[in-house]
Amino acid sequence: MRAVGIDLGEKRIGVAVSDSESRVATPYETVVRSGSRDQDHAQIRGIVEEVGAEILVVGLPLSLDGTEGKAAADAREEAEHLRQAVPIPLEMHDERLTTVEAERVLQEQGLDASQRRKVVDKVAASIILQAWMDAR
Repeated sequence: MRAVGIDLGEKRIGVAVSDSESRVATPYETVVRSGSRDQDHAQIRGIVEEVGAEILVVGLPLSLDGTEGKAAADAREEAEHLRQAVPIPLEMHDERLTTVEAERVLQEQGLDASQRRKVVDKVAASIILQAWMDAR
């Protein structure tokens, strides 16, 4: 089953895709927020259709202690809108520290701040998606 994972950010949405057996997540694309949620979700729907995904995994930004704050509430609200835009099941998965981990991985690869900024969101999405697959 192919899955798409997304990391919802204020300015960008990171997108990752799994292989057809849901074993390996790969960074796929970064969607730059357009200012229109409908337009952004249409881009996500297009990616889902393009790769033939059967499930959409959305990162849930829990607080370090596991509670839900404003960011998690905002992510849940956007996920509800995504459910209407994307015709496949949607699950949410804990994304605590994924952007920090993505930044660390990219620094270890020698990317400078400008290079990291271009890919960190889709790398974070792949970390979220990989964690979701590993938990299954």
